[in-house]
Amino acid sequence: MTSSDENMVLTHIEAGVLTITLNRPDRLNSFNDEMHRQLSEALKIAERDEAVRCILFTGAGRGFCAGQDLNDRNVSVEQAAPDLGLSVERFYNPLIRRMTALPKPIVCAVNGVAAGAGAAIALACDIVIASANASFIQSFCRLGLVPDSGGSWFLPRLAGHARAMGMALLGDKISAQQALEWGMIWQVVEPEMLAARTQELAQHLATQPTYGLGLIKKAMYSAATNTLDQQLDLERDLQRLGGRSEDYREGVSAFFQKRQPEFKGK
Repeated sequence: MTSSDENMVLTHIEAGVLTITLNRPDRLNSFNDEMHRQLSEALKIAERDEAVRCILFTGAGRGFCAGQDLNDRNVSVEQAAPDLGLSVERFYNPLIRRMTALPKPIVCAVNGVAAGAGAAIALACDIVIASANASFIQSFCRLGLVPDSGGSWFLPRLAGHARAMGMALLGDKISAQQALEWGMIWQVVEPEMLAARTQELAQHLATQPTYGLGLIKKAMYSAATNTLDQQLDLERDLQRLGGRSEDYREGVSAFFQKRQPEFKGK
């Protein structure tokens, strides 16, 4: 690894929150292969460290993530066409699968532009808060490509078919406020409030019944493909698991004792 390859992804753990910061601000935090590898290592911390009970995802500088760094995909007429599907299969698909399967809440602080795969990565987080000057762009159509990283799955479900088609086919910039009104994100705050608001939210989630929050994520994502009968059965099964958790016992005890619960995330 050369010195320029170091610290493309920063991690910091405090009060149960693992903050993951994409750190290529000079390239609007766009991805190359090394940055993917470093992000994969950061997610291992989220998956394996029991002290981590919430993840906060953000970007350094003036952008959240501009998607793929096209400097790594630049081709001339003389060169053979790259296999972009290989990049999707090797990096982006595993990333989205890990984020959505992670049994811990992920908060996303969108501090600037989220374009291409960067927009999909933001939407794959569980609660998205954007700066008022942030924006979302489905830029694939400008290159003759298809929304990937789950973009074609998240957008119709969050914004609706008509809006998703417009975003994908036209590549227009969608403001944070518009994304909020369309149901794509949870909240918009002033730029100077973004870091404090998202840290506050992440630290709150880190004190909550983490195991149960993971079950909620599983239920919500399963609902997209389940029938009503299948989802009712799943809710039954997940509720059974939740009812056996230490946090459920603590929550009920705290309720009857009229005190604040002290959840351990188990």
